[in-house]
Amino acid sequence: MERKELAFSTNEADTARQRRAKKIVKKLRELFPDAKIVLKYSNTWELLVAVRLSAQCTDKKVNEVTEKLFEKYKALDDYVKADVKEFEKDIKPTGFYKAKAKSILEAARIVKEKYGGKVPDSMEELTALPGLGRKSAIIVLGNAYGKKEEGIAVDTHVMRLSQKLGLSQHKDPVKIERNLMGLVPKKDWFFLTYGLIEYGRHICPARKHKDCAEHPLTKIYPPAAGIWP
Repeated sequence: MERKELAFSTNEADTARQRRAKKIVKKLRELFPDAKIVLKYSNTWELLVAVRLSAQCTDKKVNEVTEKLFEKYKALDDYVKADVKEFEKDIKPTGFYKAKAKSILEAARIVKEKYGGKVPDSMEELTALPGLGRKSAIIVLGNAYGKKEEGIAVDTHVMRLSQKLGLSQHKDPVKIERNLMGLVPKKDWFFLTYGLIEYGRHICPARKHKDCAEHPLTKIYPPAAGIWP
């Protein structure tokens, strides 16, 4: 009997979260109908590089660095032939530059030798490249290849707001993504990432602020007003 009551209670909670998620997506579409990636790039390889550089770095800083980087390294071969130490200096402002340089230059070699210079278009192949995890692969697949139902990219904004809005109790990005994928229809997966990112940047930043109770999504889920960060 207790197990049945527990199962019913869990289903009720899931249903409530699904309704809330639907309202959240609708409101985000009203607020940010054109939400999209802000990293600047001109081809798929440059997107991959920018995504790799964005790890633990702001998109603004990445765009500042890649503005000069993409002028200096115009083609994939330029990365293949690049001097590691020089490349480290070129990307140093993005942080963790040694690891990033190593993975980007190794990925360039693999893309040239194994894929004929074309960035692969599958989750399995992308996540096999050095330095690219599932989140990065989702971003590349969605933006470069139009594959917008591969998953939900859980960055710091998505992670924080998913917890704050009661959509997930987890801190692990993989588990948060799994929760969100179960609450939101596939057609909304790609948008949800960028909708939440824009909301986190422009309306509800991580730093504590006084007007959180008046925020659009807090009105959908009032308990969020007292949840920090």
